[in-house]
Amino acid sequence: MRVHVVSDVHGNAQALARAGDGADALVCLGDLVLFLDYADHSRGIFPDLFGTANADRIVELRTARRFEEAREFSRGLWAGIDREAATLAAVRRQYAELFAAFPAPTYATYGNVDMPSLWPEYAGEGTVSPGTTVLDGERVELGGLVFGFVGGGLRTPMNTPFEISDEEYAAKVEALGEVDVLCSHIPPEVPDLVYDTVARRFERGSRALLDAIRRTRPRYSLFGHVHQPLSARMRIGATECVNVGHFASTGRPWVLEW
Repeated sequence: MRVHVVSDVHGNAQALARAGDGADALVCLGDLVLFLDYADHSRGIFPDLFGTANADRIVELRTARRFEEAREFSRGLWAGIDREAATLAAVRRQYAELFAAFPAPTYATYGNVDMPSLWPEYAGEGTVSPGTTVLDGERVELGGLVFGFVGGGLRTPMNTPFEISDEEYAAKVEALGEVDVLCSHIPPEVPDLVYDTVARRFERGSRALLDAIRRTRPRYSLFGHVHQPLSARMRIGATECVNVGHFASTGRPWVLEW
């Protein structure tokens, strides 16, 4: 059995269309949407609406962790614009292209910048991606191994679209029980796994994931979210923890064979 795993697609539909080549299934760990590319400020919903110069400024403020100034700057740009309508229209355009690129079968969960309420329009029977199954706090068996999926991120000052409380996240992890492959968007809360060497900050990781790894000892813990991690791979007890990579940049899936 061969499964390809991607995370942090962020608008890279062209590479996504090839991500399942040679695999029995594709697993996607979320963050399909591209609001703003921190490496190329000309790409994404934000610069499409407000231009590259304003994108430069918002990145500068956020990188300096001046979040209140960034929010005030953003509020000024959005003044007079129906923010919800403009954002939904832009996300729907991206989702239409991205879900059409998913091979069959694909098993996907949400990232912190995704909008779960829109996914039923694109994934499942009668949509643009009938071969895509969405899982969150749920399990699926592939080739004799049980894969468990936990979507979304934890709350941060960035206030991205799908951030939830630690308690809600922990409940989804608990609902999985014992699995062979623990799939999530964010990493377990380990400093080397959550530190981004380019952004120079610690991202949110999950203590509940770390506790589940120590308690249930899955073969693998697979995740993304941290684009340039200090450590992309480490072992916690019996579990191999792997950041599968920033697919938007690499265009390459991580490969799991057994």
